Amino acid sequence: MKKCHIAYLGCTAALLGAGLGATPATAAHSTLIVHPGESIQKAVDAAQPGDTVLVLPGNYYESVKITKSGLTLRGSGRTTMIKPDPTVAVPDKPSKPDGTTPTTGSCAEKGNGICVIGTKTASLEGVTVSNLTVTGFAHSGVFAMATDGLTVRKVHAVDNKVWGIAQERSTRSTLRQNHATGNGDAGLFLANTVSAEEGAADTSGTVIEDNRLENNRIGLTVRRLRTLSVNDNYITANCVGVFVVGDENMPRAGAISVRDNTIVKNNKSCPKTERLPALQGSGVVLTGAEETEVTRNVITDNVGESPLSGGVVLFKSFVGATSERNRVSDNTLDGNAPADLVNTDPGRDNSFTGNTCRASKPSGMC
Repeated sequence: MKKCHIAYLGCTAALLGAGLGATPATAAHSTLIVHPGESIQKAVDAAQPGDTVLVLPGNYYESVKITKSGLTLRGSGRTTMIKPDPTVAVPDKPSKPDGTTPTTGSCAEKGNGICVIGTKTASLEGVTVSNLTVTGFAHSGVFAMATDGLTVRKVHAVDNKVWGIAQERSTRSTLRQNHATGNGDAGLFLANTVSAEEGAADTSGTVIEDNRLENNRIGLTVRRLRTLSVNDNYITANCVGVFVVGDENMPRAGAISVRDNTIVKNNKSCPKTERLPALQGSGVVLTGAEETEVTRNVITDNVGESPLSGGVVLFKSFVGATSERNRVSDNTLDGNAPADLVNTDPGRDNSFTGNTCRASKPSGMC
């Protein structure tokens, strides 16, 4: 069996059975255990593709960068707490709520807790981050770029200043059973890129499923992406529940399924920013999107006076792009204001069918 060559890990693969009842998945794959007071990053650096870095309960004051495919970083539940290193200076830029991040510096210097980073020419494949808490970071709890087949599961992203869990330029991700709360912008944020004006990127089937998103500015933002599903999530107490954003770039954002979610009381009040007006009381907002299906959701008691307020809202984007060929069907809506269904978008061929609701704007869509 493969031996852990760094003394602070205090293990070989053969010793795992005595400590935790765990053994390597195969003779070629090892589990490296990190105890409180030890460095997660050193264990990640020592691990090989296919290995698991298992972090025991405790507080770990560091940021962790993963650049190897096939690696699993797994905590022992929410009591595995990753927090900022107080000795690392972080620039002011990461705290801005527009997602701006420095282009240079380490994962910690950019204000992120866990970074999963590929390259411009090669995506990082098959990485898993699970069963831990990331909290108090100046930018994101978990940030991924240029990944393929990333899994983020049972991560608690709490009180990070911009995003809870975020990814750019990534495909075939699975974000499941996470809890994002108290983050300054989106609990979950997925985009093609925030650093350039480009058309929507195809995620090749990213899945956002069974997450709890609460008390963020926005529960979930999907920005300039195509081909993904948003299913069975519980989204509450944000300013906006789900925000699907496109613009005038081609290809357009869309081909997204928003299905079987519970989206209730997203009535937190958020001030305007350079990009958006003040936000409050929005369940699902589609702006500049096409061919997106919003179906079989329960959307109730989202109340506000923002231009984007309402249960399901189609809104012409702030750069003039319209929403077209979207389908809003078979949802249960009640108690949303100014209306359960709101369409202020002049785009073509949007349909509203089979919804259970009381009021629409304009009237006649219920």
